[in-house]
Amino acid sequence: MGKNRLEAFSDGVLAVIITIMVLEMKAPHGESFTALFPVIPIFLNYVLSFIYVAIYWNNHHHLMHVTQKVTGGVLWANLHLLFWLSLFPFATAWMGENHFASDPTAIYGVVLFMAAVAYFILEQVIIANEGSASPLKKVLGRDRKGKASMILYAAGIAASFWVHWIAQGIYVLVALMWLIPDRRIERASSH
Repeated sequence: MGKNRLEAFSDGVLAVIITIMVLEMKAPHGESFTALFPVIPIFLNYVLSFIYVAIYWNNHHHLMHVTQKVTGGVLWANLHLLFWLSLFPFATAWMGENHFASDPTAIYGVVLFMAAVAYFILEQVIIANEGSASPLKKVLGRDRKGKASMILYAAGIAASFWVHWIAQGIYVLVALMWLIPDRRIERASSH
């Protein structure tokens, strides 16, 4: 299978994920602006989740541009990533509906953590398939940003049981770290 087909399938799944997330937001009953106040946490959580899905879409796009060979292992690793990303609408809705309570915040963090692990696995499978001359291996180096993200997600999960707004701050911090696409991959894919 060519990488274009893999990328098109992934793009479609990510578009559906965003659609499901926005459909989970229900219009409030009432005609004044004050009727919007109860849905502010749901909206803020949607914005954060939208940013995360956009980050994954953007980085996945760049990842596929430096990938030379798609194998069965790459397909399964990609599906593993899509599985965890497909849980974003559930985790987003649960946390937003419950105003960032501890348990939903922890589950949101677990989904973020597992999506990061799945992305890391996808990178490693691509590198293993391409060998020591893998362009991805050269641009990733030690992947400190990816590993730091996983550590921060784990800290966020732990913090959610202590002070849930600290966990939220950690999740926002990681999103801010990734808002700009990985320049290492971006530079390699432009050659």
